[in-house]
Amino acid sequence: MVLSGQYSAFLIAKVAAGIAGNFFAFGLFVSPIHTFKRIIRNGSTEEFSGLPYIYALLNCMISMWYGSPLISSDNILILTVNSVGAVFQLAYITFFIIYTEKPKKVWMMGLLVAVFGLFAIIAIGSLQISDLFLRRTVVGLLSCFSLISMFASPLFIINLVIRTKSVEFMPFYLSLSTFLMSTSFLLYGIFNYDPYVYVPNGIGTILGIVQLALYFHYNRSSKEDSREPFIVSYA
Repeated sequence: MVLSGQYSAFLIAKVAAGIAGNFFAFGLFVSPIHTFKRIIRNGSTEEFSGLPYIYALLNCMISMWYGSPLISSDNILILTVNSVGAVFQLAYITFFIIYTEKPKKVWMMGLLVAVFGLFAIIAIGSLQISDLFLRRTVVGLLSCFSLISMFASPLFIINLVIRTKSVEFMPFYLSLSTFLMSTSFLLYGIFNYDPYVYVPNGIGTILGIVQLALYFHYNRSSKEDSREPFIVSYA
C-alpha cells in the first residue's frame, strides 16, 4: 500500500513537471515571433541567420522521435513538447525562405531537405533494431547529444555578457524561460528514471542559473553606473 502511494506520488510529480516543461517551452518557441514580425515588415531577412531554426528543427525531431511510443512508451510529454517545437521551427524556416535572397533560399531549402533526410535515416535505422532496450538507448543517446550541443548558444551568450559586461543580448524572460523549462524536464527525467532527459536538462538548468546570476549582477552594475553623475573628461 505504501509502495502504491509512493508510485502514485511519483507519477503525479512526473506529469506535473512534464506539463510545466511544455508550458515554459512554449514561451521559448514563440520568442522569435518578434524577429519574424520585423522580417515580414521589412520584406527581408537582413543579416539574420536561418541556421538556428534548422538546427532547432533537427533537435526537436530527434527528441520527438525519442518520445514516441515506438522508442519509449513512457515519454508522451517529451513527444508533445517537441512536436509543437518542430511545427514552430518549420514555420519560422518557411518564412525565412520566403523573405530571404535567392542564394539563401536555395541553401536553406537544401538544409531543410538534409534535415528531413537525416531524420528519416535515424527513424528507419532505429526501427531495424529489434531489441527495444538497445533501440531506446541508441535514439536516447542521439537525443541527449543533440540537446547538449544546443547549449553552445547559451555558452556564447554567457561569454558575450562577461566580455561586454552588458545584458543587452541576454533578455531576462528568455533566460528565465530557459531555466524553468530545463528545471521542469530535469525533474521529469528524474521522476521517470530517464538519464537521456535529466542529464542534458541538468546541464541546461546549471547554464540557466549562470545566465540569471549574470543578468542580476550586470543589470545591477549598469543601474548603479547610470546613477553616477555624467562627467566629461577632456584629458
